[in-house]
Amino acid sequence: MKKPDWLKIPYYYNESSNKMKDLLVELGLNTVCVEANCPNCSECFSNSTATFMIMGTNCTRSCSFCNVRSGEPNAIDINEPERVAKAVRRLSLRYVVITSVTRDDLPDGGAEHFADVIREVKAASPQTRIEVLIPDLQDITVIADESPAVISHNIETVKSLYNDVRPQASYEHSLNVIKSIKHINPLIRAKSGLMLGMGETFDEVLEVFDDLLEAGCDILTIGQYLAPSKQHYPVIEYIHPHKFDKYHEIAKQKGFAFVAAAPLVRSSYNAEKALI
Repeated sequence: MKKPDWLKIPYYYNESSNKMKDLLVELGLNTVCVEANCPNCSECFSNSTATFMIMGTNCTRSCSFCNVRSGEPNAIDINEPERVAKAVRRLSLRYVVITSVTRDDLPDGGAEHFADVIREVKAASPQTRIEVLIPDLQDITVIADESPAVISHNIETVKSLYNDVRPQASYEHSLNVIKSIKHINPLIRAKSGLMLGMGETFDEVLEVFDDLLEAGCDILTIGQYLAPSKQHYPVIEYIHPHKFDKYHEIAKQKGFAFVAAAPLVRSSYNAEKALI
């Protein structure tokens, strides 16, 4: 399908863009902005911000919607937390989002490595608020114990599409990840994200809202799914911005503390606005 006008993405470029790219190369760091081919990448880089992706660029899963490559996972780099912290300090970030590939090969899924990154960032830049966007982990206690401002875990899609979109994941488990955040530390904001345009119905989307709220989710992001290639799960529908406005209104009425809903919204896009 031809993309509608509201999905035309402006290109941002300035001196900050080059500095960001140079810094990432210098420190040997990855971003989900690049690896997931985020439509907002040029805008974020031009604003001297990025979502750091830790534990390599190879995911142990192969979700049909995702542009991140799957394959033999990279070895864990014990110096990565220090380099992420150095980047945060040099960019003078007030807010940073840190995510990772899924690492089913690790006994803890990489939870301890997340905790190491949080500790290093706090030591290097105490004023920076930290959000971690985590994959399916069996136990997030070690992460929650470091008290990041936000723990995010994306539900991604409605329950009926999980077998096609996230065949190696579980809708119920994702809800349980959200539940565990509030159970361990009620002061941490719980966040999740949802993609639309994959064939879901209006009522199914509202069901996800209810399920997330029951699990204790505070912050919700809703955006348009864009297929990275013809080999990925296809776009079934381009959702009109007015419908995103309707979802935003309903989600707020239902009780989410903060909602971002628009075609180009992504989980980490302008993430700090949820805590302003």
